[in-house]
Amino acid sequence: MRNSAWFLVFSALGLSGCGYNAMQTQDEQVKSAWSEVLNQYQRRADLIPNLVATVKGFATQEQQVLLGVTEARAKVGSIQATPELVNDPEAFKKFEAAQGELKSALSRLLVVTENYPQLKSDQNFRDLQAQLEGTENRITVARNRYIQAVQNYNITVRSFPGNLTAMMFGYKPKPNFSVENEAAISKPPSVEFGSPSGGASPAASAAPAH
Repeated sequence: MRNSAWFLVFSALGLSGCGYNAMQTQDEQVKSAWSEVLNQYQRRADLIPNLVATVKGFATQEQQVLLGVTEARAKVGSIQATPELVNDPEAFKKFEAAQGELKSALSRLLVVTENYPQLKSDQNFRDLQAQLEGTENRITVARNRYIQAVQNYNITVRSFPGNLTAMMFGYKPKPNFSVENEAAISKPPSVEFGSPSGGASPAASAAPAH
């Protein structure tokens, strides 16, 4: 019995020295960061129906653009974004692609609003504009925190001797957001609605999806 107790003590010390505790902590940090990413993406999705309805009231002829946003939102909603998704690279990639399509569709919609001064001066639209801009800022912050959390975790599970502990307990590297332009994640994506004094050209207003 005494030998068993000593074995447990030394085993605990060994696991601590091999990064097990760090993996546990960092895994929880990844889950927390991912939860915040989902919260902010959901916040954006919740704004879209009112945004589409408001734009439609002033720009009924822009049906194709409005439909594109609605369909992109539906595609995002069809993906079950569970905590386990961060352990499935293929599912994560599809989720990221769907969010990118939604952002692109929103960018096209915002370009269209430049052609409707009455829409841009509508108070409801301006309120939605402020909410969407704030949400895009929060999405950027949440993504950056997730990216950092995953980087820290992946370094631990890939580095010796932590990689041995990771193999023993089934910890695997997690997928991360792809960043084509590293500088782009340090600032919020452009969601320019144009100013009352004059709007930017469509080419300048459209922001590429991440």
